[in-house]
Amino acid sequence: MSAASCLLTEDQFLCSICLDVFTDPVTIPCGHNFCKTCITDHWDRNVQCQCPNCKEAFNTRPELRVNTLISEMAAQFRQSAQQKVSSSRSSEQQVSKPMIQKRRLKIQEIKHSVELSEEDADREIAGGVQVFTALKASVERSQAELIDTIKEKQRKMEKQAEGFIKELEQEISELKKRSTEVEQLSHSEDHLHGTVVRAVNQLEETLSKQMKKLLAEAELKRVQQSAVDVTLDPDTAHPNLILSDDGKQVKHGDVKKNHPDNPERFDTCPNVLAKQSFSSGRFYYEVQVKGKTHWYLGVARESINRKGSIAPSPQIGYWLICLRNENEYKARADTDVLLSLKSRPEKVGVFVDYEEGLVSFYDVDAAALIYSFTGCSFTKKLYPLFCPCNNNGGKNSAPLIISPVNHTE
Repeated sequence: MSAASCLLTEDQFLCSICLDVFTDPVTIPCGHNFCKTCITDHWDRNVQCQCPNCKEAFNTRPELRVNTLISEMAAQFRQSAQQKVSSSRSSEQQVSKPMIQKRRLKIQEIKHSVELSEEDADREIAGGVQVFTALKASVERSQAELIDTIKEKQRKMEKQAEGFIKELEQEISELKKRSTEVEQLSHSEDHLHGTVVRAVNQLEETLSKQMKKLLAEAELKRVQQSAVDVTLDPDTAHPNLILSDDGKQVKHGDVKKNHPDNPERFDTCPNVLAKQSFSSGRFYYEVQVKGKTHWYLGVARESINRKGSIAPSPQIGYWLICLRNENEYKARADTDVLLSLKSRPEKVGVFVDYEEGLVSFYDVDAAALIYSFTGCSFTKKLYPLFCPCNNNGGKNSAPLIISPVNHTE
């Protein structure tokens, strides 16, 4: 029986209704086999008794008896299947155990790696905190030193201003006293009336000139307190310009140098910018223009176009004054302003108050204001600009020289 069951396939021991190994198998008249419970339930649900497989109908419900042969064979098949399953499970367990052990070891390695990574991260965080703590302390010290320096400069400027004001008030008092004395004399001596009136008018004119001169000198001294060190940037210079080694002088040469045409360099206008830029506060510098017949000076925005011909004006980022034709001074505003100067400047001071929107130019030797651009709106970096212009056959060969500021008392 066991040998015969081994020759049968699994499908021959399956009930076609429940699709499982026979339980109490019965054979109906057409010869097909079913679980007793499965065929009974099937006929109970249907009016007509018929075979689920071949559809043969029976007028009366057949009497069902268990087929002992098939029942025994199904039992043996079920036992054999269970043994195979048990053997398969045992084999799988033998294979799985080493694999499980390997994965557990891998989990331990990963956990250990994470622990080491956390330790490294903690060390890096501690080192970073130490570096930034030191950096913060250094910045705070530098900030405190900067504030102290600014306050000290402010105190010195206020002290100087007080001295200037005191001197001016004393001179005003003396002049008023002299004016009163002259006026009293004019009232007491009628025959000297005409002479006295002329003397008074001359005195008032002298006083007015003296006051303007003193105020101009005081104003120049005030802006000179904002002096900065400025040097020329060779990377922006037009190829025909010749710069001194210390970056303080520039003149126009006849030979065009083979410089790389980088975006910062002027390729048509003979300009050069300073290395230093300014985006806040006040700054001042002085430039010697002695011996020149043509030049431009002032400041320009960082974003200006440096290629091709340029007609400078504040609208495109230039705040400049210039000398042309030896004695024609102009401010390059949106509409050029012709400047009437009493003397020919040999040294020009340039002052910028970024927040105030002010660019002023001074005749340093005469302590006189040349021109001011007011109401400017600065939002970008500003660079000092220098243009020595062409040689003009040697007539304009003198250099522009950035001069040290002399803080006179």
